[in-house]
Amino acid sequence: MPRYTHPKLVLLTIMLVSFLGSAGIALPYPILSPYFMSGVDDPLIHFMGLDPKILLGISLAAYPFGLLIGSNIIGSLSDRYGRKPILVITLIASVVGYILTGLAIHYSSFVWFIITRMVTGFCEGNVSIARAIATELHPHIDRKRAIALLFSTIYAGWMIGPLAGGYLMPFGVDFAFYASSLAVLLSLFMVLFVLPSQPPQKTSILPFFQEIRANHSIKFLKIPALKVFFLYYFIYSLGTNAFYEFYPLWLVEVLLFNSLDIAWTTLLLTSGMLIISIWFAGKIANVLGDKNTVLSGHILLASAIAITTFLDEPWVFVSLLLAGATIPVINVTFTAMLSQNFGQLGEGKMMGLQITIFYFSNLLIALIGGVISMISAAATLWLSAALVLFSITIFKEPKPIADMPVTEFK
Repeated sequence: MPRYTHPKLVLLTIMLVSFLGSAGIALPYPILSPYFMSGVDDPLIHFMGLDPKILLGISLAAYPFGLLIGSNIIGSLSDRYGRKPILVITLIASVVGYILTGLAIHYSSFVWFIITRMVTGFCEGNVSIARAIATELHPHIDRKRAIALLFSTIYAGWMIGPLAGGYLMPFGVDFAFYASSLAVLLSLFMVLFVLPSQPPQKTSILPFFQEIRANHSIKFLKIPALKVFFLYYFIYSLGTNAFYEFYPLWLVEVLLFNSLDIAWTTLLLTSGMLIISIWFAGKIANVLGDKNTVLSGHILLASAIAITTFLDEPWVFVSLLLAGATIPVINVTFTAMLSQNFGQLGEGKMMGLQITIFYFSNLLIALIGGVISMISAAATLWLSAALVLFSITIFKEPKPIADMPVTEFK
């Protein structure tokens, strides 16, 4: 495991990278839903005569599609070639990707908008490197504490991203993506000047593309214990992503919210996530135990999501805040369990696999939810609650690698 001589400064740097990555995901949410439903005369939202809700689902899916591919590869490559060089390359590409996305919107090209969102998402798969570094700071910084702080910056990105998107909307949809490129550029400078160069965990003897084929993260799903662990996580992620992606549409359709309304509602939701992640997430798991924390968290989360569809202002904000307070406890607990039990297989690979599964579910539910939302936006939230509840029937607390029989790895 690499050694970091200034662990707190390193943690601060990767927190910034994670913050900007999640902000890039969340920034379009308050922009795209109202824009695709606005009915304005723009080829971008009338592509091939498709229903705008279908185009919205495709647009929401493009970024996580790129990200799930990138996280499957990038974390593994950082195990082999070192964290810093892979992180620098992907951040440079992200800056270019955001600029090209803005240009695609400016010239009303739906095809190029989707392509550039996928490319940017691929590069943002570097969040797997940030999570790997956070787990490697142990024992200088407690593993759950580092993971909780890292997740807090992810939630902060979900909070600031939509808020920034809502306020940047009057300057044009494209302007928000140009602003994102400047933010990623800032994190690039931080990585260049703060993150120390570390030797790779293993010296690669394979050509680059053979290395990718031989050591991508998904191959580890051949291990039965990991397969079961991630099957639970996949279904849980389908539920949470259905909630993330379509509660803004429900707010537009049912409560007639505009971009700023959604932005401020998202601020409330993510502020609960942020507060819990910073001060309570790791402590709750230590008191209740990992399994009890996961199970009770799922029940609370599913209940909050389902109840939301029956509420009006101001009570809807209470249920959203409850959902936001529950999610980080589950996420921190799962990530710590993954690192503790399977980190020996390569932290970059394991964190990459987690992010790959998360964004595969993000992609899948964006497409499915786009179709279901044609029935009603509330139906997507009911599906979300059902998936979160169903996932706990699959959950099994994993055993450490050392306690598994050799046949698990064949």
